[in-house]
Amino acid sequence: MTTRQLGRWGERSMWRSREGAAPAKSPAPPGVPTPSPRPAWVLADRREAPEPIGSLQEHYNNLCKEKSKKINPFILHILQGVDEEIEQGLEGITLNVAGNNRLIPVERVTGDDFWILSKVLEKNPYINGLDVRYNLLRDVGAYYAAKLLQKQYNLIYLNLMFNDIGTEGGDLIAKALYKNVTLKYLRMTGNKIENEGGMSFAAMLQINSSLEKLDLGDCDLGMQSVIAFATVLTQNQKIKGINLNRPILYGEQEESTVHLSHMLKENHCLVELHMSKHDMRNGGMKQLCDALYLNKSLRYLDVSCNKITRDGMVFLADVLKSNTTLEVIDLSFNRIETAGAKYLSETLTSHNRSLKALSVVSNNIEGEGLVALSQSVKTNLILSNIYIWGNKFDEATCVAYSELIQMGCLKPGNTDVEPYVVDGHVYLAEVSNGLKKHYYWTPTYGEACIHSANAGFNLVPVGEHL
Repeated sequence: MTTRQLGRWGERSMWRSREGAAPAKSPAPPGVPTPSPRPAWVLADRREAPEPIGSLQEHYNNLCKEKSKKINPFILHILQGVDEEIEQGLEGITLNVAGNNRLIPVERVTGDDFWILSKVLEKNPYINGLDVRYNLLRDVGAYYAAKLLQKQYNLIYLNLMFNDIGTEGGDLIAKALYKNVTLKYLRMTGNKIENEGGMSFAAMLQINSSLEKLDLGDCDLGMQSVIAFATVLTQNQKIKGINLNRPILYGEQEESTVHLSHMLKENHCLVELHMSKHDMRNGGMKQLCDALYLNKSLRYLDVSCNKITRDGMVFLADVLKSNTTLEVIDLSFNRIETAGAKYLSETLTSHNRSLKALSVVSNNIEGEGLVALSQSVKTNLILSNIYIWGNKFDEATCVAYSELIQMGCLKPGNTDVEPYVVDGHVYLAEVSNGLKKHYYWTPTYGEACIHSANAGFNLVPVGEHL
């Protein structure tokens, strides 16, 4: 780390010495930390948005020379493309500097690189999204991301997933959002902010009134922070989507599910909830279903990668008879088996007319259960998407889904299987469709945000980006 970089990183101590009192909107609910005082730079009055500058590429070059920093050719290449879009009169541009781009040579963005990039973006009104996933920002980059959130007046989408940001960086970004009134969607996926960072974000949600979608999946959140989110969301009525996938949990009491279920009984704004890898069992599923009898806002429920069996489907099938808001349910990678599939099929055939998409990928379902679900699709005109790969296909299953597609009851883009015939026998092959196929990765060729690969986010649109 250079002397100049150390000097800038050292500014953090100056921030913390100039603290101001943060006015709390309401007393902190039990179990949720009181937000710490905001640094003075957060409380500073906003000035008018700066006038747009000329070429981003030229501005980046000049800043690198001025600050004696090495030019990152990848950033330069991306800015050149954005300059061309601006010349065409486009607005609302998302600057995509993803470090996992396999089509062009990539020199991953470091915290030092991001400092220069953030200076470039401060003065451009055409860019409202920034995607820097899979780079090397670390806590240094989080420091500059926090400063950018206070100076960029148009940013509504920020993707920082998998940037090796730790607890300290997460805390800085959370505090930056105390006064930010523009950001709508933040992805912190895969950054190990742990329990302490999670508590900072929970405290932030007591104050921030603009954020609509927050993704903290795979962030090593602890039980304490999950409970804090559940508590805060009983009062915060702005958040429409939240991802709390894969917290670090201990014990067999399913506490996270219990607290989030209680939250759903009182929250009337949340549309999208991801609870993958919560070690949820049938008891937790019952708690969740009890809440869904009362909740009238949730449209997308993700309980994939848990330990739910056919007994849990009894509760879900029953609540779907009366619930008229759920549109997408992700049950992938559980173990509902044939009996569980039949329970769902009966409800979807005879009662429910609101569910649009169901994923039962890898659930140990045999042919009889899969055929029953195919009959639901044929009878229920609202159920348009179904995903079944990873189960036990027999010939009857292959024929049933082949007929669904041929009859037009199931569009080829709305399922993850495709029929083909060999020696007069019908088989099913896997195709790259799903509810959130591109959640962690983007394809080498073609668009990442296509409907068929990300059906869940298209059927229930919360936030403009993945």
